[in-house]
Amino acid sequence: MITGIRGTLEATGPDWVVLTLGGVSLQIFVPTSVIPTLGGAGATVHLHTRLMVRDDSLVLHGFTTEEALTIFDLLIGVSGIGPKHAHSILSTLTPEALISAVATEDTKAISQVPGMGQRTAARIIVELKGKLDMIWVGGTTSSVISSADDVTEALQALGYSAIEARIAVTTAGADSSLPAEEQLRLALQSLSRG
Repeated sequence: MITGIRGTLEATGPDWVVLTLGGVSLQIFVPTSVIPTLGGAGATVHLHTRLMVRDDSLVLHGFTTEEALTIFDLLIGVSGIGPKHAHSILSTLTPEALISAVATEDTKAISQVPGMGQRTAARIIVELKGKLDMIWVGGTTSSVISSADDVTEALQALGYSAIEARIAVTTAGADSSLPAEEQLRLALQSLSRG
């Protein structure tokens, strides 16, 4: 399995890049939102990759973060979602926005993806609801302060999912110097605003 590629950016297309490494040029399909962030020709680029084997071809899919790759893997596991649809989703929504949309069951946010209807958006939410809880984009779960952990646990005890609770704690922007009770109040206000 090819899990990552570091190479020199040679060319870009509408949904792909060509990286050269060791005299070999590889075409890697990426979300369109990634292409402008890679720099120009000659830039050194590292992509986390997934090799897809088809009857007639080998296709590489690349992402700038491990979280995006994990979300891609989860998306292609949803019935009716293939690699192209998964790329379209990750081109339209950031990983954070997708995680938030799934956690809050926001079919409207997911259906803004070109070619995505309400029914498919609902299927994505149903099939990914519990699977995205362990992905925390932009940080690691172990780096969260203990009072935020307490607030997250309290929200979970009130019936919110782990991801909803973490998003609420982060969205509330509670200062770590505040008592846990105040952080909980701010997080609950954040959840009530939707």
